[in-house]
Amino acid sequence: MRARWTSPERAAGCLRRALAVAGVLSLAWLSAAHSEDEPERHLIFGTAPVAGIYYPAGGALCRLVNAQRGTHGQRCLVEATSGAEENLRRLQQGDLDFALIQSDWQYHAYRTGVGTDAQAPVTDLRAVLSLHALPFTLVVGPNGGIRNLEDLEGKRLNLGRLDSPWRAAADFLVKALGWQHADFAEIGQLDLDELAAGLCDDRIDAFLMPIAHPSGVVARAAETCGARLLNIEGKAVDRLLAEWSFYAPAVIPGGLYPNNPDAVRSFGLRATLVTSAATPADVVYAITKAIFERLDALKAQHAAFAGLQVEEMISAGHSAPLHDGALRYYRERGWIATQ
Repeated sequence: MRARWTSPERAAGCLRRALAVAGVLSLAWLSAAHSEDEPERHLIFGTAPVAGIYYPAGGALCRLVNAQRGTHGQRCLVEATSGAEENLRRLQQGDLDFALIQSDWQYHAYRTGVGTDAQAPVTDLRAVLSLHALPFTLVVGPNGGIRNLEDLEGKRLNLGRLDSPWRAAADFLVKALGWQHADFAEIGQLDLDELAAGLCDDRIDAFLMPIAHPSGVVARAAETCGARLLNIEGKAVDRLLAEWSFYAPAVIPGGLYPNNPDAVRSFGLRATLVTSAATPADVVYAITKAIFERLDALKAQHAAFAGLQVEEMISAGHSAPLHDGALRYYRERGWIATQ
């Protein structure tokens, strides 16, 4: 049986999860140390579609948590979802315990409620940690004559399907750069698994999205038709970095893909792990500790995690406050000063 924790904002979702029984168990689990006689608590991590990096990222986190479940009594389960919007909605409803979302979604949900079912800021949203960077990545085909960001005007640009988190981020960037959809010959809606074929079959001239590297999508395009990555920089980008705290400079290393030997300068988002203020502090503490005490093992599970640094994981991309359980662990380690 899964443990549920409630707050007024999450009452509707938790009623569907047998409130009375779950509430009794939660109190018992928080009042005593875990023993073999106690049931495991099942924690559901919402991720994204299986084809992207968020699903394997959630699996990597859960493996670290489950490796120590005999100590803390938490069993982590990964669930594929449609992405950030579903994750935030179900987190509010009590159907998820933790969720992976982009840093821009964290910002907008906590500050305004945009992208969620809330009519107001989701003030009970809490940050736990940040993971890999998601640089905006501009990939162009061999025949479009695109040499820089400005050359995109009048071209067939794919920004992703309308309900995807990368489409929301790409749309925001396009508008911030002063463009409108009418400035392009076509705005494509190909999904992740269609991008390489779409570019190499000359159905689109370029695609733009925030994505972790190395990326199988980019690799297929580069291997199939010599697709190239271009820099995303300039005064407009500098302005965005100064204005929006969820963005940060990023560099895509050279040599990751065929025909792309040089480093590519860009900027982008972070993948962040979030929860609700209603999640017990002891639970979040245990999850945070399980991840950071085996950080080297996490780095080894995916190439995108290789460059993870503690300083960035506890601060980069966070607009919502840190959950008390995560904050407790960071203070114990001396990473954040005690107030």
